[in-house]
Amino acid sequence: QVQVVESGGGLVQPGGSLRLSCAASGSIVRINDMGWYRQAPGSQRELVAAISRAGGTNYLDSVKGRFTISRDNAKNTIDLQMNSLKPEDTAVYYCNAFLLPRNGLTWIDHWGQGIQVTVSS
Repeated sequence: QVQVVESGGGLVQPGGSLRLSCAASGSIVRINDMGWYRQAPGSQRELVAAISRAGGTNYLDSVKGRFTISRDNAKNTIDLQMNSLKPEDTAVYYCNAFLLPRNGLTWIDHWGQGIQVTVSS
């Protein structure tokens, strides 16, 4: 079995910071891209930040300069450091891992359950 688990969400005031963490575990052969997505009420899920196994990154335009994604390949973890948070960053944040499971024949997208981030005064 494969698990992807997020942690670190919560309530923060505008201008504040939060750090999200995600860990993938279980019967995994290899993980390629990992990323953070978010979904606000009434909106579609969107990619916030992604990181390749080699460390290449990609960010949503509205978070560039404020959010930083990082990765530890040995631990199968990624973090998202979120600074200068705005009310429009409020959403459920989901971790995604594109991985090859040990008993699988193909690569799959595996999602975490999601974690709430609320930016409000």
